[in-house]
Amino acid sequence: MHTDIEDYALIGDQQTAALVSTDGSVDWLCLPRFDSAACFARILGDEDNGHWRIAPKGAERCTRRAYRPDTLVLDTEWETEDGSVRVTDLMPQRDRAPDLVRVVEGLSGEVTLHSVLRLRFDYGSVVPWVRRSDGHRVAVAGPDSAWLRSEPEVRSWGEDFGTHSEFTVAAGEKVAFVLTWHPSHEPRPPLIDPFVALEHSVEDWREWAARCCYDGPHRDAVVRSLITLKALTYQPTGGIVAAPTTSLPEEPGGVRNWDYRFCWLRDSTLTLGAMLSAGYLEEAEAWRDWLLRAVAGSPDDLQIMYGLAGERRLPEFELPWLSGFGGAAPVRIGNDAVNQLQLDVYGEVMDSLSLARQAGMHPRPQMWELQCALMDFLATAWREPDEGLWEVRGGRRQFVHSKVMTWVALDRAVRTLEDHPELGGGDLEGWRALREEVHREVCEKGYDPERNTFTQSYGSRELDASLLLIPRVGFLPADDPRVVGTVDAIGAELTRDGLVRRYSTEGEPVDGLPGSEGTFLVCSFWYADALHATGRTKEARELFERLVALTNDVGLLAEEYDPAAGRQLGNFPQAFSHVGLVNTALALFGEEGAG
Repeated sequence: MHTDIEDYALIGDQQTAALVSTDGSVDWLCLPRFDSAACFARILGDEDNGHWRIAPKGAERCTRRAYRPDTLVLDTEWETEDGSVRVTDLMPQRDRAPDLVRVVEGLSGEVTLHSVLRLRFDYGSVVPWVRRSDGHRVAVAGPDSAWLRSEPEVRSWGEDFGTHSEFTVAAGEKVAFVLTWHPSHEPRPPLIDPFVALEHSVEDWREWAARCCYDGPHRDAVVRSLITLKALTYQPTGGIVAAPTTSLPEEPGGVRNWDYRFCWLRDSTLTLGAMLSAGYLEEAEAWRDWLLRAVAGSPDDLQIMYGLAGERRLPEFELPWLSGFGGAAPVRIGNDAVNQLQLDVYGEVMDSLSLARQAGMHPRPQMWELQCALMDFLATAWREPDEGLWEVRGGRRQFVHSKVMTWVALDRAVRTLEDHPELGGGDLEGWRALREEVHREVCEKGYDPERNTFTQSYGSRELDASLLLIPRVGFLPADDPRVVGTVDAIGAELTRDGLVRRYSTEGEPVDGLPGSEGTFLVCSFWYADALHATGRTKEARELFERLVALTNDVGLLAEEYDPAAGRQLGNFPQAFSHVGLVNTALALFGEEGAG
């Protein structure tokens, strides 16, 4: 079993995604959507929880692997005593049904390969009934059905509740396998040509990647991050999932295991900015429209996250039959943090819609009316304690970042009405006065003059990496001594081997959870941004170089990193980490990298 999260690569069709390991095994795949039940869940259990491996007989880890440049098409190669072979994995853009395509190609000599497919629906708990039909293997259980075929057809047989195939390829020969899912009560969808699908997928991804207007240092890493964000976008609605996985642990063997297959409002402004700056207006507008649909309704019902289409109910429960990645249990489905109060999301929404206006996106009906309603609610609710940006489960507090983002919401409302008086409505003078009041309170109650730093919450001595965003959102200028002091304090107290933790987990941590976690990658990108903004550009670029070097062999980042063990932690790949990489590259090299 794999013990390193970075052993995996991502493929997907912009409605769901699969993780492929270095030994040629697809160990995670939810069908038909990112948030559907997994049919391959080996990554959170063992082989009996579902996987599909194609590899040379007797071989283990591959010799090399890489994405085809500027695509999400993965090539995995083995060199054996008998010759060399390549397995190409992809999920083509779907017409009706999701397809997983695996093309085996002989490169030299003559290699015998073995394929074993173990479908296990409902997160590895349901063994389907498998039969033959028209030369295909058909698996059915409850609402799920999957068809396996090969082209040209190779012999397959059932063994140990799996479907096995063994075949030989010589140099230049190809064999394609296609696994297609559909609801079991519907007829089989039309067959795709796997070789044409491969050709079109390469063309489509390269055409999309060519739209990137960044041409500075580490362009490959920036493009890979943008492709990853595109892959994590649920194309029918424009929503972007935080990650395609659940319960990959923040601490080896620990309990900090969460389901990230949903769309967080906290990501909105930074994601929107990254897309706009890189030249992807269409994707930015789709994300903006998803945001407007999701938050529609009563302002006091605003959630911190939603489902792919804006669903509100995401109940959290555990799957006891899965042992967890590396034994890290429990495995959780759903996320109870959906019920938390996080006041910073009001600032994120207002900032996102302000940024959308500045970018020239076509305003949507009732957008300003919605913003005014959000401000009316925030005018009284802002004084309440909340769970904060990091969704702590240790009780509500007066988090400084939440108050700063309250100021952001007010500031963006004021600026919007000043720049667009034709919008009408709103309480311009009241918002201005409240903006000053919030700013004054944060500087009085959220700042420690003895240590010259802002703190995690009012009256606390703890620090928080979210304070690095104070200059970015415009609350204070980067050269303000309080900002410089805060950046210095975080560098001294929250870094571990030069990388940044979200907050301290020693003693009685604010999150109310046992154990610890790794350094948070997006916070480390924020630290690089803050170093640059405060005039320490050389240090910022050195940190950025190091962070880019932490990507795995195919350019992907998880949520966290453990410097001591030299391994990635948390759900993978993490959208927020890749947003951080893009935004920091644009901040550090934007002028010289503009295309």
